[in-house]
Amino acid sequence: MIEAVGLTKRYGDKTAVYNLSFQVRPGAVTGFLGPNGSGKSTTMRMILGLDNPTSGQVTIGGYPYRKLPNAPRQVGALLDAKAVHGGRTARTHLLSLAQLSGIPARRVDEVLGVVGLQDVARKRSKGFSLGMGQRLGIAAALLGDPQVLLFDEPVNGLDPEGILWVRNLMKALAAEGRTVFVSSHLMSEMALTADHLIVIGRGQLLADMSVQDFIAANSAGFARVRTPDTEPQLREKLSTALTEAGGHVLPEQDGALRVTGLELPRISDIAHESDVRLWELSPHQASLEEAYMRMTQGAVDYRSTIDQKAGLQQPLPPGAEPPMPVPGQGQPGWYAPPPPQQGGQPFATPQGQPGQPAQPPQAPQGPYAAPAAPTAPPAAQGETPNPYAQPAPAAPAAPAPAVDTTKSEDAR
Repeated sequence: MIEAVGLTKRYGDKTAVYNLSFQVRPGAVTGFLGPNGSGKSTTMRMILGLDNPTSGQVTIGGYPYRKLPNAPRQVGALLDAKAVHGGRTARTHLLSLAQLSGIPARRVDEVLGVVGLQDVARKRSKGFSLGMGQRLGIAAALLGDPQVLLFDEPVNGLDPEGILWVRNLMKALAAEGRTVFVSSHLMSEMALTADHLIVIGRGQLLADMSVQDFIAANSAGFARVRTPDTEPQLREKLSTALTEAGGHVLPEQDGALRVTGLELPRISDIAHESDVRLWELSPHQASLEEAYMRMTQGAVDYRSTIDQKAGLQQPLPPGAEPPMPVPGQGQPGWYAPPPPQQGGQPFATPQGQPGQPAQPPQAPQGPYAAPAAPTAPPAAQGETPNPYAQPAPAAPAAPAPAVDTTKSEDAR
């Protein structure tokens, strides 16, 4: 059993974990949940003796990790699957760990078979995929056949078959009476794997209860009611009757009704008394993800903002056209081509025969490039206009400079 009492960890003026107390009991898969930066990894490192707590203590079987005799035979952990020397083969990596802990070499081949890496046992780990690295990390955790196991994101990079395998492995280990502590951000997977949950936010304990109790405490169940789609008046009639009976009715987008405050038998009786036929009457409860989001919404440190696409371009004045070449616009350095075809690319200033669009320059400064003929002087006085800047007022009655092709014709 893992037990933390008043666990606190500070890094300078930052408190990563504060007064955290919990127990991880054997015989069950305990999920460890929390937003990014909530202190999960720091807590696991303190459990394994990799970080010293500022105050409080955490023990495994009544002893700190560093005082456990032959700790790798009692505790297995996967914290970072990439913590492997890339030049070593999978078998060599596990064999070195086994020799350090006095584990027989035959155990290495056993765990390679358990995690499915027996065919690549003699390949260097630097060529492993993310999922293969995860399997190698799990093999290292199982090497000593420990009674206590800690896994940090064990299904990261695994395919669906691998995720199912990890789920069944966790359940099988817990069924053998082992202590299994799993940290993950995949709520759907935790709902299928974990029996108990420990949830922290900003280093403090938010919940310590079973999965079922956690969902029930952080969500409200509702009944979904559906009447015949061809008779909308029945839906209105039932909605009125349910509201008068003390229920709270909300319409859903597909035409069904979401009812809270009334039990399903009562809803059925009201529909029968109102002579309303039902196509659906089903109970619904929030998922673990919904309950988790509701619990931790005040403890999230990293939130996304709205994608400010408009910030890439200054707003144009009212009535202004988008920066597209228009015949007769009269701005220096702009070429007035014929209207482009549907789906066509912007035209570049011609550099050869008139009437034929030239190839765009090698390094254009915007979607529409200024004339770049090597033998001709720059057009007008301005530089290549920035298509994302607000256009300057055009000079009054200033015609667009004509492209003189006489010299080029004479040259030919």
